[in-house]
Amino acid sequence: MVEIKFHNTATRSKEVFTPIDPDNVRMYVCGPTVYDRAHLGNARPVVVFDVLYRLLREVYGPNHVTYVRNFTDVDDKIIERANRDGKEIDQITSETTQWYLDDMAALGALEPTAMPRATQHIGDMVTMIERLEELKFAYSVRTDSNNPPREYVIADREAIFEETALFEVETYDDYGRLSGRSVEDMIAGARVEVAPYKRHPMDFVLWKPAKDDEPGWDSPWGRGRPGWHIECSAMSKSLLGESFDIHGGGLDLLFPHHENERAQSCCANGTKTMANYWLHNEMLQVEGKKMSKSLGNFFTVHDLLEQGVPGEVIRFVFLGTHYRKPMDWTEKKREEAEATLGKWHRMRGSNKPGAVPKAIVDAVANDLNTPEAISVLHKLANIGDIEGLLGGLDFLGLKTIDTEMLDLIREGEQERLSELEAKLTQLRIGAMDTKDFSQVDAMKSALIAAGVEVRMSKAGIELVPGAGFDRAKLEGL
Repeated sequence: MVEIKFHNTATRSKEVFTPIDPDNVRMYVCGPTVYDRAHLGNARPVVVFDVLYRLLREVYGPNHVTYVRNFTDVDDKIIERANRDGKEIDQITSETTQWYLDDMAALGALEPTAMPRATQHIGDMVTMIERLEELKFAYSVRTDSNNPPREYVIADREAIFEETALFEVETYDDYGRLSGRSVEDMIAGARVEVAPYKRHPMDFVLWKPAKDDEPGWDSPWGRGRPGWHIECSAMSKSLLGESFDIHGGGLDLLFPHHENERAQSCCANGTKTMANYWLHNEMLQVEGKKMSKSLGNFFTVHDLLEQGVPGEVIRFVFLGTHYRKPMDWTEKKREEAEATLGKWHRMRGSNKPGAVPKAIVDAVANDLNTPEAISVLHKLANIGDIEGLLGGLDFLGLKTIDTEMLDLIREGEQERLSELEAKLTQLRIGAMDTKDFSQVDAMKSALIAAGVEVRMSKAGIELVPGAGFDRAKLEGL
């Protein structure tokens, strides 16, 4: 059995992975809030945890891994989008959910075992909140003090009032341990006004009233909707149990989302842990800067796909940086990825993928070291082990390229070669006048080193990519 090691956020250390049940390895990853297209940063955790999913399937068997990734389909941003576009909320969430699935499929991501929607588990959330109140980990307050609270009657219950339910952080001694923050530090770092009805500044909402024009469900606290954090606690318990193996997501979710998830799950379920291993991927930048609309460097996965960038190329760029390091998307990396994948796919020929090379599995098993796995792919290509190369590409999800995508890569390569043909032609014309061919020879040598065949005749110059063509080596020419 392959030994898998992860850096566990909960312990700040690298640990050997030991599943609770090897016959049912269970993983939960926080999914998107579906109100718009997924931007490039949203895609990084999808690719990271897709690689982990593939590793677990390889080691334990496809039928022994359960992977859950949720959709948040009730949220303020969704309501705002529906009001802005004049559409029903269900119409917005159905459309944007399908956009997300299509874009992630283009990146080679396998569909998880289950993809629950928050609105499908409202009953589970209500039950968990009731349990937290029963155990004195939560409390409810009337939140409209200026006006008489509206009264509701729920089947077989006495009349009740519109209220907000909150988790009381001081009742959970371990609060802050996952994110490594003290409650005092959290309070000091908070930049929002604390609601006057909270017993403690860090108490967080479990259930809140819904306005008349907002989606809402009847509950013991009146008509309302769940807070964000309770969603994942309820869905993970429903589909994976009270405790499971791995919980993943972006580092931006560590606090408060994952901290709050862990607190309410452990308290409601009476467990020491929610998940035994917590994995978090670092954030994404574009050309060394934080991605933002104001800087003009904000774009969605769909934007890149529409521009003709193959999904496999996007995935390859992602895998070139370790998941626990900030990832910088650059145009240079995109070009290098296109050149490398184009070269490898030209080598495919009639060969079929072989077994996944052990060196690649071992690299990924070592805390998802995808940069090392890519180094192994380069070595396999260099020694001509095409079956091993293809097996490794398949394992890493880099087999989504089709003829149309390959044609796009080739078009890009040919455009660059055409530019170099023109440049070499001008150098040759100048050399014929000066009788100094040193620049021509230097450029010709650089082209040959990049795997380009240089054909010169009286009719002109033609550059043809050979078997060892490497577009990245054309940089600077």
